[in-house]
Amino acid sequence: MDALETRELRYFIAVAEELHFGRAAGRLGMAQPPLSRAIQRLEKRLGVRLLDRDRRGVRLTGAGQVLLHEGRAALDATAAAARRTRRSCSTDHPGGPRERLVIAVKAAASHDLLQRLLDAYAAEPDAAEIEVLAGGFTEQEQMLRDGRADVALLIVPFNSLAGFDSEELLTEGRIAVLPARHPLAARKVLSMADISDVPDLPIARWPRHGAYAPGPGPEVRDHTQLAQLIALGRTMAVVPDSARTWLWHEHAAVPLTDAPPVHTHIAWPPHSRSLALARLIRTATRLVPDSAPTH
Repeated sequence: MDALETRELRYFIAVAEELHFGRAAGRLGMAQPPLSRAIQRLEKRLGVRLLDRDRRGVRLTGAGQVLLHEGRAALDATAAAARRTRRSCSTDHPGGPRERLVIAVKAAASHDLLQRLLDAYAAEPDAAEIEVLAGGFTEQEQMLRDGRADVALLIVPFNSLAGFDSEELLTEGRIAVLPARHPLAARKVLSMADISDVPDLPIARWPRHGAYAPGPGPEVRDHTQLAQLIALGRTMAVVPDSARTWLWHEHAAVPLTDAPPVHTHIAWPPHSRSLALARLIRTATRLVPDSAPTH
């Protein structure tokens, strides 16, 4: 049989991510023996070995790596179906609440573009209620995949558009955000080479897919933390030009002459049948001629 149960996928993903049956069992809130038996039954039904087990530990096979990737996507799709179905229920009752759309955005990014989009859409007849779900550096993509959001503003190259329909709304350059009192802050422009190895001001590191890249810069989780560390002279950041909106007076923004541009897209699931979402996308595309950076 090719059918897989969501329970089996949760079990396997826990083991595949932990690479340890004991830790996976604790994470799932169950004993280790039934978890081991469940994985063995899954391997037998699929006719493939998913995990290599020996005295050195647990390792994913090639087939296991495929199931980890596909299983995560399948669980995200299941969660998305449940969440979006619950949000749509208001449209079944005439006179009930308006349909609600959730848009995922990166906190403090593309603020002007988002404000224009919300204002323009609110003026549309029968506009749905919009909930703005602000997240961290790369969380918007996952919010859209697992159904916490119906639509998202994704920033490429930091987010992936794979599996989504999308329209590009904004292209902009990047700036270096530094402590205002640092010598580099007096420069009119900077290059990536100028800021790549500044001993007293390492570049801040954001998490991507749950992990931080190695480096001397501090690990940051949100823009408030980042803003404070820059103001204290502990780090600097490379961000889209539109991020000027959250800068403090203790910060300086210097254009980077050779940093690759970033592209803001509005993205949504390709299978969506929501008329409210279609109207929001149409409103967003009308903003494109006005979406040039203001700085």
